[in-house]
Amino acid sequence: MSETGAVDLDKRRFLTNSTAVIGGIGAAAAAVPFLASWKPSARAEAAGAPVEVDLSKLQPGERITIEWRGKPVWVLRRTPETLAALDQDDARVADPGSDKPQQPEYAKNQHRSINPEFLVLIGLCTHLGCVPVYQPEVTADWNGGFYCPCHGSRFDLAGRVFKSVPAPINLEVPPYQYLSDTKLIIGEDGGVA
Repeated sequence: MSETGAVDLDKRRFLTNSTAVIGGIGAAAAAVPFLASWKPSARAEAAGAPVEVDLSKLQPGERITIEWRGKPVWVLRRTPETLAALDQDDARVADPGSDKPQQPEYAKNQHRSINPEFLVLIGLCTHLGCVPVYQPEVTADWNGGFYCPCHGSRFDLAGRVFKSVPAPINLEVPPYQYLSDTKLIIGEDGGVA
């Protein structure tokens, strides 16, 4: 108030506006690090990034394991004998044509892959997420495949689940595509590049 007791409106407006501007600057300064904390870390971004795989050193019958998004991904180079044995398993597997929707369209075939020679699967049992064991040995009732020791689920060498086991569906095929005859990339969908 001035000496006469009147309110100085110009001074009051100046102080109100100054306080509002300084408060706005403070709120913006606090919002920048808060919003930046929502961005995934470089480590998290790398964990979900596509992974390139060199197939040139993979011999027939061999399997390699790659980590993608924290999951084991198997790449198996199948032999002509292995591919021929898939016909024999059709009557014993629950989803021989891979009609259930847990895999990309290009895996909806008997060999469940783009190139029949190479099988690409997420190596987790579809029952409770255990890691099945690769058992390529052929016996009287087994043409080779994957066996889950946790509850006894069995999968053939195309990752198709056998009937009457705890696992409800085939092993999952991740999105992948070929970059060349000897390179593929896991995590990018597109079939043949």
